[in-house]
Amino acid sequence: MIDLAIVGAGSMGANHARVAMGLRDARVKVVVDCDAERAQRLAHTVGASAATDHRALGDDVDAAVLAVPTDLHESVGRDLLARGIDLLVEKPMAGSVDEAKVLAKAAEASGRILMVGHVERFNPAILELDGIIEDPIYIEARRLSPFTSRIVDGVTLDLMIHDLDLVRSLMKSPVSAVHAVTRTLLGDGEDLSAALLEFSSGGIANVTSSRLGQDKVRRLTITQKEEVIRVDLIRQDVSVHRVQEVAFDRTGGAGYRESGMVEIPFLRNRGEPLFLELEHFVQCVIDRSQPRVPAEDGIAALELVSRVLSAAEAAEAPE
Repeated sequence: MIDLAIVGAGSMGANHARVAMGLRDARVKVVVDCDAERAQRLAHTVGASAATDHRALGDDVDAAVLAVPTDLHESVGRDLLARGIDLLVEKPMAGSVDEAKVLAKAAEASGRILMVGHVERFNPAILELDGIIEDPIYIEARRLSPFTSRIVDGVTLDLMIHDLDLVRSLMKSPVSAVHAVTRTLLGDGEDLSAALLEFSSGGIANVTSSRLGQDKVRRLTITQKEEVIRVDLIRQDVSVHRVQEVAFDRTGGAGYRESGMVEIPFLRNRGEPLFLELEHFVQCVIDRSQPRVPAEDGIAALELVSRVLSAAEAAEAPE
């Protein structure tokens, strides 16, 4: 039984505490938050103790979920790793690429597991793609949400980072070029971000994220040589589309005929992505195995965010 600490009792910390109650091989031992009342309130819901300082954690805790504000990830994460505690850090991995690299080195030096919480990697629809994706040519990713003033980060770091991580993992190839535009209309950071990524393999990805929508959209369309795969991350649906015959029919007037086949794979994994993510992290702690989203992937996602923002800034600069 793994004794788990939830460090940060905000909305994401509360979600992790909730799903942890369903784990077979772990239990929440302590909830940490600088707000004593908030820590106690969440701890009470999961039958754990409460603390206000992560530096109080010791040998009684095996692993921790780090869900504090992003600008604290590097400093708090280093402290936890130095105490011999395996760590699942919420996305983004850190406030900057340099901070993320410091955190990765701290994990390596301490011999601890460091996993990054890119939760979409554990969406059952994405897990199913492991056996379908071979050589993607083009990926279109759309992630749209209504505006909220609660989120202070721009949409690139807040939302697009999910899809930047996904397309990079699906292409399995370095990004050779980035073209991007952003628009700031409602919030302090950009509300709309569109990026075109070129990969060394020759593949292309078109990624759009927006907080200007009226509904919530999370979709991928993946083109391979002989098929198109459509993925709805909210519905957890995957469909594979193949054209079998295309013809022009000129009998009785010009016409176009196309026949094809649609396959709907049975998803071998089902459930809430956050639960699957935390379950995988606990298993990595038990087995001492490499996590599905290691530190280098968290760093790569942050680097892509930086490249998108730099490309957008360059595109807006006067000639």
